[in-house]
Amino acid sequence: MINLYRSLTVMLMAGLATLPASAAVKEIEALFRPDSANPQSNEFINQTPSEGFCLQLPNQCKPEGLFSLVAPIVFNAKDPIRAFHTDPRQGGMAKVPSHWQRIVVTHESGDTDVLEVRIAGIGHEAGLFEPVTDIVEKQAGDDFSLAWSILWTGGSWREAPAPCLGVGSATAGPNGYNSFWKVPVNAGVCAKQARFLIPAFYFRYFVYGYQLRTPNPLAMKSGRYLGSIEYTVGPGKDFDMGDLMMPNDNLLQLNFTLTVEHMLKVEIPPGGNKVELTPEGGWQAWLNQGRKPTRLFRDQTFNLWTSSQFKMQMQCQYTLGDTCALHEPDGHAVPLQVAVTLPSGLTSAGNRPVIRQPLRVSGVGTELFEAGIYIDRKPGVLHFGVEQADVERMLSSGASTYKGTVTVIWDSEVG
Repeated sequence: MINLYRSLTVMLMAGLATLPASAAVKEIEALFRPDSANPQSNEFINQTPSEGFCLQLPNQCKPEGLFSLVAPIVFNAKDPIRAFHTDPRQGGMAKVPSHWQRIVVTHESGDTDVLEVRIAGIGHEAGLFEPVTDIVEKQAGDDFSLAWSILWTGGSWREAPAPCLGVGSATAGPNGYNSFWKVPVNAGVCAKQARFLIPAFYFRYFVYGYQLRTPNPLAMKSGRYLGSIEYTVGPGKDFDMGDLMMPNDNLLQLNFTLTVEHMLKVEIPPGGNKVELTPEGGWQAWLNQGRKPTRLFRDQTFNLWTSSQFKMQMQCQYTLGDTCALHEPDGHAVPLQVAVTLPSGLTSAGNRPVIRQPLRVSGVGTELFEAGIYIDRKPGVLHFGVEQADVERMLSSGASTYKGTVTVIWDSEVG
């Protein structure tokens, strides 16, 4: 567990005039790390390199957030594919889990969130045991590309059957054909009818395209979240290539790792850890005109970088009730009021902006601040003050200086 923790200690002075074993397994990793060059982008970035289609034609995939991987599962037809078969399940077909599915991902602390995934494409490395030109009875001569286009009703495998969508690209040889179909959400069976008897047919492997909906990283803890999903493979299963095509493995498992690398950084200007409380306009009105100050205060700015939830706490050298105090040498003390204003984009309970939120020793009221966007070096303010009644007591005490140390803590460990 990574705990981001920042604190500021200030010296204050108020001076009076001073899978199962058989499963094919793939690992998919996504990362959230704040990017100062693009602070509005608060999303996970897929770190798993695509294989197959999206590797070869990334421009076909990137606009749709599509990625592809290769499943090393071989399919062999148990029987010949008959010419002009009327049952879609007796030819070349595919049906995949194209609907969105929820996957619970779990942090090492036990916190959970939800990732969604769907299979959005299917590709085949299809093969024949004899040249395609022979199977189509030499009707294409020696032109194997033409032979593939007349082997199936509606054109070659590149011409995707509805509801699947073709991508206009494929590679072909005398005995093999590599193609890819995009699959809309909740699509059903996509099937090709053979126009000639195919004695033997196989898929060397298949490529599956997938899309992700990742959770909001700004509401997640730093660290890793793990989850997985299992798909069944075979006739009538999640990945279904028809009744003839039999796989050599019946499971495909996807393991997901979401890594959150939050930032929490506080920058105090030089000298900002020493705060002197003064009246409005300074001490001259009292020294020259005898006009007593009504309150003492100082606003101390700071710069904040954060992409995480965090809380704020306060520790004191001297304490009075639930707040810090300032002391003078003879032991007289007055309460010090401390509050914080945070940059726009950070909110407290009830989605309220944080403006002069009191800081308490108990932490009450500052237990949780949430980032709606990545805060990239935005200014905040710590407000220090002594109220009028306490200023009057300070003046009547005869002491010249009150001091105290306050430690302000920004802490990402909010659970």
